[in-house]
Amino acid sequence: MTVLATRVAPARTGILRRAAPALLGYAAVRALGLLVLAVWSATRGKSAYTLLTARWDALWYAGIAERGYGHVVRLPNGDVHSDLAFFPLLPWLERLLASVGPLSYADAGFVVALVASLAAAWGIFAVADHVYGRRAGGWAVLLWAVLPVGIVQSMAYSESLFTALAAWTLYAVLTGRWVTAGALALAAGLTRPVGLAVVAAVWAAAVASFVRDRGATAPGRTRRTVGMLLAPLGAAGYVLWVGHRTGKGPFGYLDVQAGWRNGFDGGYAFARFAAGRFTSFPSALAGLGLIAGVAAVIWLYAVCVRQRQPLALLVYSGAVTALALCASSYFGSKPRLLLPAFPLLLPLALALARSRPARSALVVGGVAVASAVYGAFWLNGSGPP
Repeated sequence: MTVLATRVAPARTGILRRAAPALLGYAAVRALGLLVLAVWSATRGKSAYTLLTARWDALWYAGIAERGYGHVVRLPNGDVHSDLAFFPLLPWLERLLASVGPLSYADAGFVVALVASLAAAWGIFAVADHVYGRRAGGWAVLLWAVLPVGIVQSMAYSESLFTALAAWTLYAVLTGRWVTAGALALAAGLTRPVGLAVVAAVWAAAVASFVRDRGATAPGRTRRTVGMLLAPLGAAGYVLWVGHRTGKGPFGYLDVQAGWRNGFDGGYAFARFAAGRFTSFPSALAGLGLIAGVAAVIWLYAVCVRQRQPLALLVYSGAVTALALCASSYFGSKPRLLLPAFPLLLPLALALARSRPARSALVVGGVAVASAVYGAFWLNGSGPP
């Protein structure tokens, strides 16, 4: 208990002050990305703001915020795209902001994304700081900011909101705030289907805590139990509501996802897609890139295990990675789906923290520029469906 108290106290009194340099660095990276996007888009006669707020999923979220659920698009090939596939927390927030001010639903989604991205960066810092110290926390935030698909963090999508809720859930677990963890996991479960990964992390850590602390006081055990009971209510509640709405019971949400050709096939479809890249020379390079990327993700997870990351982090990042790589969803969205798996970055953050500051800054700065350029190119092209 003494060790826990000494670790929790600084978080309560000065975590924002400790995180301030990292958050400023994060804001600078995101500002660079938005600036490059604005210039790149202008040269092509496109609106950077439209790209951020009114394409792909952002349109679906804004539509739900405006008119509620019930919109369906039937494609010529027979696919049925229903807005029930999108979880409700982001459109709820968009509707709330639009109702109290002059913002449109698209504007509200952009504001939520900006605020949530800062909250996510702060949460990532809090987790990394708690596990590895302040320097590693700062580098973890910057690494998350400079990911090649980091521009999504500034889009009217749910990735930033989900990552913020997930990061603070994990921090609450690490610091023994079980009821808070359960409540945040509930909210994460209302944000994206991958909220199940947050629930799994809370339950795994709580069960391990019960086994480890068999002599814990009754209030402590009660708080853990309450946290476990709260955690799955968001995801389960929405899935059951969709089942009731569609008349197909508990599996109704799976039918909705099937209409989008989304499902969990253990990675078979993704493997076939990657193998199909080797049919010609130019696409073979893309295939090699896919294999290298997947290998890098698996290697990073193995390093996380070897470094004995806390159980909650391992369960969470493992579940996010498995759901992203083993789903039969659109393959171009895989990098975006991996965006919330920030614990995978902690080994790299720790290495940067142990390296010379100038060298680390040079590496991350160079990656930041490359990420900004790639984000602008990507969003003006195929983008993140």
